[in-house]
Amino acid sequence: MTDNLDGVRAHYHASGLTERLKTALAALGPEDQRLMPEQLAGLDQFHTRGLAATAELAGLTGIGPDTTVLDVGSGLGGPARFLAATYGCRVTGVDLSEPFVEAADYLTERTGLGGKVTFEAASALALPFDDGQFDVVLLQHVAMNIADRDGLYIEIRRVLKPGGRFATYDVVLNGGDPHYPVPWARTPAESFLLTAAETRTLIEQAGFEPLVWQDDTATAKAWFAQLRASGPPALLNLGVVMGSGFAGVAANLGRNLGEDRLGILTAVFEAVPGKAWQEA
Repeated sequence: MTDNLDGVRAHYHASGLTERLKTALAALGPEDQRLMPEQLAGLDQFHTRGLAATAELAGLTGIGPDTTVLDVGSGLGGPARFLAATYGCRVTGVDLSEPFVEAADYLTERTGLGGKVTFEAASALALPFDDGQFDVVLLQHVAMNIADRDGLYIEIRRVLKPGGRFATYDVVLNGGDPHYPVPWARTPAESFLLTAAETRTLIEQAGFEPLVWQDDTATAKAWFAQLRASGPPALLNLGVVMGSGFAGVAANLGRNLGEDRLGILTAVFEAVPGKAWQEA
């Protein structure tokens, strides 16, 4: 998803991921036991505030049973499964990491949502879909790994129907250089952060107009503070996915937010009818 695709793939490689998930999920019951999407939220919502953030973003976007949704950078598929289970919509997820796509397929089978949710490995800069195919595109904690933001937002506009909605929930620069490593990058070489204002400008230039614009940094700070106060993480957590050192890496994101180096942006845009993505 960046100019350095190999570097991003390496960061999210997660070898043996599906087998690790099978071992961890044994705590919930036998392999043939159907799971609810909410049971997986500790390890398949790979963004600040987890499932709560996904639910809030969906509520702002106006998703219904007839909505076709594309989740770009879908990870293990948690948001896609939540949307399908909650709204009855059809969701397609794409991710650059093949192990993540394989794991997403496995978890979707375990939740019985295969008829509503599908995944495939692809770059956010070359989405394998027709023009105007989707009603909604979701992007959560993904853009930080993408250098070509112009290309990203133009490609999202291309696959959206006129009047469709683009919902983004991402980390933005606030002031000062971030501390590394962070969940999406071990070093600055894999991180391509923009300010909220820069992000908005590029999205609007790609053929969108804003419907919702929220600075959710304070809410994210409070969430990290609650995590620190709550003690050891639950058995099913993102360390299962990214390794035992992930808690420390995530804490660095909390530190960056606390020091106002980074912020959290929630926004929903409409694809402007009559402004073609080619004109952006």
